Amino acid sequence: MELHEEIRKLENVRKDSTNKVFTMYLNTDPSDPEQQGGEWKIHLKNGLRNFEQYLVEDDDKEELKNFQLVQQKVEKYVRVNEQNFRKGIILFATADETVWFAIRVQLRLKTEFFWENAPVTEQFKQLYASFPKSGVILVQQDQVKVVEAEIGDILDTAYYELDIETDHWRQFTGPHKADASMGKGGKSLKQDEFQDRYEANKQRWYKSIAPKLDKRAKDKGWEEIYIIGESDASQEIRAQMNKPVDKVIQKNMLEHEESKVLEEVFG
Repeated sequence: MELHEEIRKLENVRKDSTNKVFTMYLNTDPSDPEQQGGEWKIHLKNGLRNFEQYLVEDDDKEELKNFQLVQQKVEKYVRVNEQNFRKGIILFATADETVWFAIRVQLRLKTEFFWENAPVTEQFKQLYASFPKSGVILVQQDQVKVVEAEIGDILDTAYYELDIETDHWRQFTGPHKADASMGKGGKSLKQDEFQDRYEANKQRWYKSIAPKLDKRAKDKGWEEIYIIGESDASQEIRAQMNKPVDKVIQKNMLEHEESKVLEEVFG
């Protein structure tokens, strides 16, 4: 399920007074100065214990039983995933399992715990508003790379390379080190010869790949689109696409790690 749909689904949940919803935002970012000693473990332990103590004092045996069931599920999830933590965990759960959503995110969270009749989604919504499902298009002459991301997490990557003799863009499923001066049959073009062809044909080249990018944006449900590349290439791709582009960044980052690309886009 798409995250924005998951948020809408959670916002419609309402439970009774004994079968409440547990909401957790847990900061597990190892680069956070306040997390150097694994303080998240203390925060988690204290957060769960505080709710349990309150329910014991309130003498509501049914609600306490439900909370303890949720507590066990939360502790198991954390234990199983501890070696693969990122920067934070978002989790929603009920004892009857009608609500269970847990995701490890590559964004720092503000640690918060709630035990209420409805999920507390504010922080989740704020994160998604800042980092919605997006497509980042990196272009470098006859090479195009697409990075798809959501709330700081890389969902997919696609690579395209143009055969400049046939004018056909070929897609690769994995990382591909394209050679910008390779023509048909692998014959190497001199740099000045390639540059002449690029200047003469770039509009036609980008016009031929733009429909592929538009279709990908539609099929994948991108809410924002970013283009990164040198001025002429990035602006030409933008001009040829039908989908609106939110921002153009005039840098050559095609060979950079995806995480660095996302930092450039989302800061």
